[in-house]
Formats: sequence, C-alpha cells, structure tokens
Amino acid sequence: MQELLRSGERLLLELRELYESCGYLPYRMSRFEEYDLYAQNREFLSSDGVIAFTDTDGRLMALKPDVTLSIVRGGRDAPEEVQRLYYDESVFRISRRTGTFQEITQTGLECMGAIDGYCRSEVVGLACKTLNAVSQKAILQVSHLGILSHAIEALGLDGDGTAHIFSLIREKNRHELRALCEGKSAPSHALARLEALLALSGAMQEVLPRLRGLDCPAAPLAELEALAGDLSGMPLRVDFSVVNDMRYYNGLVFQGFVSGVPESVLSGGQYDGLMQKLGRRSGAIGFALNLDPLERLWKDPSPALDVLLLYDTTQGLYAAANRLREWGMRVCVQKDPPLGLRPTRTGRWNGKEVVWL
Repeated sequence: MQELLRSGERLLLELRELYESCGYLPYRMSRFEEYDLYAQNREFLSSDGVIAFTDTDGRLMALKPDVTLSIVRGGRDAPEEVQRLYYDESVFRISRRTGTFQEITQTGLECMGAIDGYCRSEVVGLACKTLNAVSQKAILQVSHLGILSHAIEALGLDGDGTAHIFSLIREKNRHELRALCEGKSAPSHALARLEALLALSGAMQEVLPRLRGLDCPAAPLAELEALAGDLSGMPLRVDFSVVNDMRYYNGLVFQGFVSGVPESVLSGGQYDGLMQKLGRRSGAIGFALNLDPLERLWKDPSPALDVLLLYDTTQGLYAAANRLREWGMRVCVQKDPPLGLRPTRTGRWNGKEVVWL
C-alpha cells in the first residue's frame, strides 16, 4: 500500500509516526474561526490577507489563515504540565508565489505548558527530523531573540527605530542598518556589536565560541549551548537574520530550508508572548511545515494502470470490469483511448469477452 501513495501522503504518514513516537497527539479543528482572532493578531500572521464572511447567526467569521492561533485559543491553559499536539490542516492565505489566495497544506506541532530545555531540544530536533524526511539536503537556521533584542536595546533607539532595525535585519540590509544607526547617533560600540552578531553565520558548534565573546545575555546563550549539546550532528546553523515579531516571540526562532526550494518551508519558535496576549499563563514552542512549496520536489508519476478497457457496447461491461479488478488489476474504462494514459495492457469489450489488443 505504501508504494501507491503519492509523495505528500507518504511524508504525512511518516511525520505522524515521528510525532506520535514523542507523545504528540493529533489535533483537529474547524476551518472557520471568528474574524476578531486574526484581526487582533495580524502581526503574528505571515500574510495580511484574511478571507472573511458573515455566518448565518450574524458573526463575522474567517477561513483559518493560521493554525497556532486556533490551537492556543481552543486549548487548555495548563502551565504546570506539558501538552503536545500535532496537526495536518489547510490554511487559507495569500501565496508568496502567486500573490493570490491559496489553500495551503500544513503539518506541524505545538508544545505548550511548562517549557524547559528538554522541550526546546525536542521541538527543534523534531524540526530537523521533519526537514530530513523531506530531503537529506536540508538546513535549519536558528536565532535567539533574547540575544538579538539585547544588542538592539543597547542602540537606544525609539520604538519606530527598533521596528525598522528588525525589518532591516530580516532583509539582511546591513548598509541601511548602519546608516539608520549613525543617523540616530547610536553608540558606536553598540552598533559594532550588533554588526558582529549579524556577521556570525555557520554551524552552531563553530559559531558558539565566537558568540561567547560578544557580551551576550547568559540565559539565552545557555539555551543555545544546551541545544548544541543535545542536537550534535543535526543540520543546525546560527543565523541572526532569522527574526520574528518581538510582541509574540521571545526566545528561539528558526526557519528550515531544503535544496531545490528557494524559500523557507518550515518556520517556528518559542511564542510565550502570544500566549500571554491571549490570556494564557503557559509557555509554548512549535513549528509548521508548508507542503505546497515542496511540490516542485515531487514528480509523482501517474498512478499505475494495469488495464485500459475500451468498449463497443455497455452490455455486461460493468461486470467485466469488476472481474478484472477482483483479480487485483487497476482498470480504467473508456469509450475511446484518451491521451496520456499508459496502461500495461489494453483490451476491448465486445459484449461477450475482452479482446486484448
């Protein structure tokens, strides 16, 4: 049966087994949510567009553009324990490739509650294994907002300036970043430290010794060191251009890439800020894998066809086709040979028997 599944279906089955092996439980949800949930948390969404409609009871609803928000809102707030959930869902958002609304298939997981070092290593490790299930040529780029925000705060910029800095870091626009800081008379030593931080890029084990010399906060640095120790040998790289909204994310953030796809296919991080905004006391870390960009990697052949059965009369045709299927054959019945079908055998039903051509 496994060989009959398409690449995406095989991947989902493999990932379900992976997540369940670590105690994650499947989570099912509606395709609709109240529009206010997304309107009040637009910064958390990867796309501004939301498809909204008025329900029969007068409520303004939306087709779900994000899974994490729905899980947080609908889940239990249990800060004293750890809840592990995974999902296979569709979200509806504007595609970066087409600029139009698309139904996008996602799979991912959320770990919520008393988040500690083990939880962080488990989730990041599962993110690496998820990428490796897609392709052996994969990399997970990791950053830490605790370290990055500490370096940015030292610049002494106002709120708008800080927001602009984050956007320039995301774009890797170091020239304009320097011009902005110099224009606002940011301390030169603080700018030099930020630039040194952004210049760090490479395997985590190689970057950590240099990171220790940049006066980073102890707790975030310890988290990265623990991650490097637990996940030695996994495809982890440090890259501080990986950033997310500081109002929601507060720790590790990461993006995953696979060879052959010119955009990130996996994203995630620790989002305690979102939990707090939605009135939760728990911490949380998770990630999502978008399957749609992976279609360019998968060249599934057409489903194998054993028999193309042509006919001159429909008398007895239904029973004849079913007899062939009972013998384990895949049978397509057509009046005339269609283009594109490549059956193993072709036969013609004449009302009494199949004449093989």
